[in-house]
Amino acid sequence: MNQDSLVSEGSKRAIDGCWCVFYGGYWIKAYDAPANTLLAKKSLIEALTRRLFNHVEHGLNIPGCRLGEARRAFDEETDPPKKRVKGAMLAGALFNRATDVFTKAVELQAMGVEIRADNDLMRQCGDHLQEALALGRLVLHRSGEEGIDELWGEPFKAFAFPIEDFYKSRYVKIAATMRDVDRICDALAAAFDDAPMFAGLEPSIEAFARAAKVKCETLQTDAEIFDAWSSFVSAAETLSAFQPLLSQRPSLDERLRASHGLQLVAGGKELVSSITRARAPMPKSTREFIERLDLYRAAWAPRASDRAGLPPLSSRVVGASRSGEGASHGLPPEPAAEERYL
Repeated sequence: MNQDSLVSEGSKRAIDGCWCVFYGGYWIKAYDAPANTLLAKKSLIEALTRRLFNHVEHGLNIPGCRLGEARRAFDEETDPPKKRVKGAMLAGALFNRATDVFTKAVELQAMGVEIRADNDLMRQCGDHLQEALALGRLVLHRSGEEGIDELWGEPFKAFAFPIEDFYKSRYVKIAATMRDVDRICDALAAAFDDAPMFAGLEPSIEAFARAAKVKCETLQTDAEIFDAWSSFVSAAETLSAFQPLLSQRPSLDERLRASHGLQLVAGGKELVSSITRARAPMPKSTREFIERLDLYRAAWAPRASDRAGLPPLSSRVVGASRSGEGASHGLPPEPAAEERYL
């Protein structure tokens, strides 16, 4: 039995010289939470807001002073695609206004003014963050494939909950992110496990997955970020540089399988990179990519005709289409390799 299956959630242990916490089946590097003060919350919300804008679609970083303009533009828009984008821009303005308000509250506190949780400024900040969170469903990841709700919820969590509780929620999210990284990389390796031309690819995929998980758990302020980031980038470059081993005179099927396979390797690298940098799962993109891998593997599965030594499928289909063979038995011609994959 795996010993980790007996470990309770939130357990803490020293591993390789650093403290780690256990969530979702993963040991994750732990960090001491700062004191639960308004100043610490301000710094945390500012950092989370900057990170948010780094990973969402362009054009959403609207200054908080333009909140009224952004709201009018959203309310008056009737075209659904444009209304989605203007809603996303409104969410950005709300986040920035909340940060502005929180900054002023911290400045007042530094001057000796008591700022209580029920203060009007604090309520206004919370209202802005909550409205932005509701609008976050309209916002897409920079890839354009899906939204990342987790990122929109982080500033609100940092505002509404003690910082120590926020850190715990961060570990849960990182565990879910690591699980997606493993799912993608495991499926990517499995897609090529019966293809001699892709021999040697699996170690590069495994190294990339390991580096991605280390990067995912390492904060930017950690001294280890230099090793974590450089290892992640170099592992991604090694994966991208892989070239299939083709025969001296590769057939059409062989070239197609290699070309489609390399497209999937590149797509997997990009998806894992997006997930790792955001430190948030992308369930829709992950599910759809694994489905593409399954289609690829099924399309190139060994067939009885191939084992019997018949010519490659693509050449048989081309010949049949020219001579009309294959239809004489009342059966439609077998699809070409491109059609099988697409």
